[in-house]
Amino acid sequence: RTMETVDITCLCGSVQLRLSGEPAAQFYCHCDDCQATSGGAYVAVAVYPADAVSHTKGELVAWTLKTMPRKRCAICGTQVLAEVPGGKQIGIKANLLPTGVFNPTFHENCRYAVVPVADELPHYTGYPAEFGGTDDKVGW
Repeated sequence: RTMETVDITCLCGSVQLRLSGEPAAQFYCHCDDCQATSGGAYVAVAVYPADAVSHTKGELVAWTLKTMPRKRCAICGTQVLAEVPGGKQIGIKANLLPTGVFNPTFHENCRYAVVPVADELPHYTGYPAEFGGTDDKVGW
């Protein structure tokens, strides 16, 4: 499914973001930072160019647990985004996207995986080469 512009909200609707164009990448991250901040085994992420993400409504609270600066809704606490170091990309929590928009192409940081996921996607130990990694894969 192709999208030009879409508005997403936190779970209570207080925060709204406008996303323009297509994501640069869509994947599942299994890193220990994502696990700790989400309380889950991995996080579904859609990465957009920073200039394609506009904060249009509500108050976001910023925090960093380990390495990734993140923002959540000040009212309901929904995690909304992460600011990829370097400032040129924003990771959007894919559960906030409209149905059919999230189409992941790989899993990353699988060396941290606590719940291995068996699917047809590549499972990188760290990052794929396109993101500065080595393309090494885990053997699940």
